[in-house]
Amino acid sequence: MRLTAKNWQGLALTAVLLGVAACLPLLTTAYWLTIGVTIALYTVLATSWALFSGPTHYISLATAAFFGVGTYTTGLGIEHLPYWVLPPLAGLIGAALAALVGLATLRLSGVYFVIFTLGLAEFIRQIITWGQTVSGTKGIYVLTSITEAHIYWQLLGLAGLVWLLGWLIGRSRLGFALRIIGDDEEVARHSGIHTARAKVLLFMVPGAFAAITGAVLAPRYVYIEPILAFTPMLSFQVVIMALLGGTGRLWGPVVGVIPFTFLWEGISASVPNQTTLLLGVAFLVIVYVLPRGFVGLIEDARARVNRAEGYA
Repeated sequence: MRLTAKNWQGLALTAVLLGVAACLPLLTTAYWLTIGVTIALYTVLATSWALFSGPTHYISLATAAFFGVGTYTTGLGIEHLPYWVLPPLAGLIGAALAALVGLATLRLSGVYFVIFTLGLAEFIRQIITWGQTVSGTKGIYVLTSITEAHIYWQLLGLAGLVWLLGWLIGRSRLGFALRIIGDDEEVARHSGIHTARAKVLLFMVPGAFAAITGAVLAPRYVYIEPILAFTPMLSFQVVIMALLGGTGRLWGPVVGVIPFTFLWEGISASVPNQTTLLLGVAFLVIVYVLPRGFVGLIEDARARVNRAEGYA
């Protein structure tokens, strides 16, 4: 893969932005650091989600399942293993689970795949709840010396890693194959592309990153319960943020994460009992008003400017 000057400029700009963002814990108050953690969290989840769902057009609602598995990996392992071993371990478990789910479900399409992935988190939550009931426990304490700043820096590193991985995939044979699958899976199959293998391989990416993110966030919660770790709200928020920004570009989800984070903070503070209703309204607005997200608006604006310059 040959890197052009434009490629190098894009990579350099991303590195500079990450470097500037890394200074946040040193310059701001605890409130803004909390906002920074939230933005970094959803940047990782929404970007990794878009790597799979963007080119394939398969809407996955399994984020909460992988996230919860990662959270419980840290919760159950913190007394037996060093903390820094647990996020990579959670990533391996998340990737393996995603592979199993992908092999079983990626032959499904449309609403069937959506329903299965939504039910996955609830299925795992019920299993863990049953296990804790049998053992006589309700939750798990995660007591570490990990601070909010440490969590932020880890999430920022993950955001950089998922962006780099997405950049590499987009320029690889796998990325090319997935774009063909998204356009017409039957054509891709007849072209010699192993569609099932390609989809499973890419589905492992959001599975691994969501699990690592859950493992990193576990010390922030201190006390973990299944209803917290496997909340379906997380899956819907990730989808809405990714679609709001647009999945047509690698940077698209970030454009959706930042404004939606501040909007959601305001909604949660003003009308906390109506968050589910407003989340549904937000989804409908995005689907019908911004089907291509902010990325689509930006590209349409550029096209109009180019046409105007051409006429001039």
